[in-house]
Amino acid sequence: MPVTLTEEQTAFAEAIGEFARREVPDKAALDRLTVEGPHSEEVYRKIADLGWLGISLPEEYGGADGSMKDLLVFLEETSYHRLPIGGFGTTIITAAAIQKFGSEEQKRTLLGGTARGDVLAISMSEPGAGSDVGGLTCKATKTEDGWLVEGQKTWCSNAHIASHILLVARTSTEGGKHDGLTMFVVPTDVDGLEIRGIETMGGKEVNDLYFTNCHLPADAVVGTEGQGWRQLMAGLNLERMILAGLMLGLARRAFDDTLAYVKEREQFGRPVGSFQALRHRIADNATELAATKLLVHDTAATIDANPTALFPKEASMAKLKATELAKHLSLEGMQMLGGYGYATEYGMERLLRLSVVSTVYGGTSEIQRDIIGKTLGL
Repeated sequence: MPVTLTEEQTAFAEAIGEFARREVPDKAALDRLTVEGPHSEEVYRKIADLGWLGISLPEEYGGADGSMKDLLVFLEETSYHRLPIGGFGTTIITAAAIQKFGSEEQKRTLLGGTARGDVLAISMSEPGAGSDVGGLTCKATKTEDGWLVEGQKTWCSNAHIASHILLVARTSTEGGKHDGLTMFVVPTDVDGLEIRGIETMGGKEVNDLYFTNCHLPADAVVGTEGQGWRQLMAGLNLERMILAGLMLGLARRAFDDTLAYVKEREQFGRPVGSFQALRHRIADNATELAATKLLVHDTAATIDANPTALFPKEASMAKLKATELAKHLSLEGMQMLGGYGYATEYGMERLLRLSVVSTVYGGTSEIQRDIIGKTLGL
């Protein structure tokens, strides 16, 4: 069954491609725009002016009220065309939580800001709690006029470029380890918050957060006090589909760049792609890419058909398959391009750096496999 898009979605994909060719025409332009990391404020604001950042947000807050499939088209095409908007993923994940559980004031501020080009971040991980979110210890204590936050967070993507952070902190030690977690909206300029970058192979992406005597108002709570875990679970479909869409686009780019190279590069008097050793690998990769695209798009359609339901197996499969394939095809590209794949002058090493971490964040591949196994009764 082929992947089908509506006429509007096809036109949208084409418009993204035209925008990318105009704004990021070559590697030199991409390098200029990503000196400070994989997010360009310049490009991001231009996309906001086109109304695309609000693709999945309600119209009343400046969005387009689009479907999961609409969002998937945006994610896949912006990633394929190498648009440097690394802040979008965490922004739309955070915005979705605000849309579901936030107050009207939080929605006006944060959803409206998202559509206008503000970046949002979400902070869960801690030095002693990554995959095990129930192990969080960063504490928020109720005061007479609000909350006092103390503790450390880590691996917070895009906090350094965000206007607000959605913080998950412990407000109670009663009950099970997943009880007593609460979501808070934290402005990044609040007193008592220090944001310190972590150097990574992907550039300036993630941060440590240090909360010291950090006071938040009572209305900083998102949703219901003590229900942070359940609220997080409600957003897992979206988070995994965002990563699946981004990495599907990257996988397509890695494959297409590799295919173009092996058709043109000659050794021993013929294109290297004509040798069986590479031709068969290319064929296998093309098949895997087609299968992955079908899986990701079918999962998006399944979610659109029943948007209030949770699809842990399907969303985990999409995230697992797309991220692992993006990493694999980037490595394949480096191998087939030889020295050119390893050189920073060319684009394949950038794709590898961007894809490797995708099998870690948003739930590791091991966690995704565990979830899938549990849904199968194992």
